[in-house]
Amino acid sequence: MIEKKGSVIYTLDSSTGRLFLVSTPIGNLDDITLRAIKVLKEVDFILAEDTRSAIRLLRHLDISKKVTSYFSYNEEKRIPGILDQLRTGKKVALISEAGTPLISDPGHKLVVAAIQENIRVIPIPGPSAILAALVASGLPTNRFLFEGFLPRKKGRQKVLQQLSTEKGTIILYESAVRIQKTIEDIVKILGNRYIVLARELTKKFEEFIRGFAQDILKELDKRTLKGEIVILIAGSDFQPGMFIKNGQ
Repeated sequence: MIEKKGSVIYTLDSSTGRLFLVSTPIGNLDDITLRAIKVLKEVDFILAEDTRSAIRLLRHLDISKKVTSYFSYNEEKRIPGILDQLRTGKKVALISEAGTPLISDPGHKLVVAAIQENIRVIPIPGPSAILAALVASGLPTNRFLFEGFLPRKKGRQKVLQQLSTEKGTIILYESAVRIQKTIEDIVKILGNRYIVLARELTKKFEEFIRGFAQDILKELDKRTLKGEIVILIAGSDFQPGMFIKNGQ
C-alpha cells in the first residue's frame, strides 16, 4: 500500500522486493554483523562491486549465493534488470568491495531508481573506514567533512582550495601510490596542517601516522606505504594541545 500526502510518498506495505545495502568488513572478516549474515543468507542474489572478494567473504561465512557483478562501468546497464527482479518480489543485497555501499563506491543510481519505483531500500549498517579512522585519529569528531578521493589530476588543487576554510575535520581516501603527492598539495594549499594517516584498518598491520604534514612527508621519504589510506586533516580552527608522536 502506498499512501500519498502532497508530493510525499509513504511506502506502508508493498508486495515488491527489497534492496538491502549491506556493510561488509573493511579488513578483518570477523567484523561482519549478525544481521548482515542473516540478510546475505536470505536474499535471492547479491550484487557485488568485486565478485572475487564477495565470494571469499561468502565462503568464510559458509554462504552459497548467486553473485552478480555491479560496478561503476556496468551499473546503468544492470539497473533495468535488477528493477525487474525487485518488482517480482526478489530480495537483493548490494555490497561494495569493503565497508558501507555507496561511500565512494557505486550504488547511488540504483538506490534512486528503486526509490522511484517505491521499492524499499533497507540499510544494514556496519564497518566504515571513515568512522573507524575518525574515532581513533585524535582529531575532533563533532564536525567532519568527507570528500572521498580527490581528482587524480585536473581539479584536485581546486578542491583542496575549497576545503581550506572548513572548520571540521576533513577526511579523504587516497591510494599509497599518490599519498606523497597529496600531502605535498595539502602543504601547498592548506599549509602545514596537523594530519593523520590511517592505513590497513582492522588488519594485522593497522597503523596510524600522526603529525604535521611536513614532518610526515619526511617520514615518507624513509619508507613506502601500502594499501589504501584514509587521510584526516585538522580543520581550519583546530588548536592542537597535546600531540601524538608519529608512528604510534
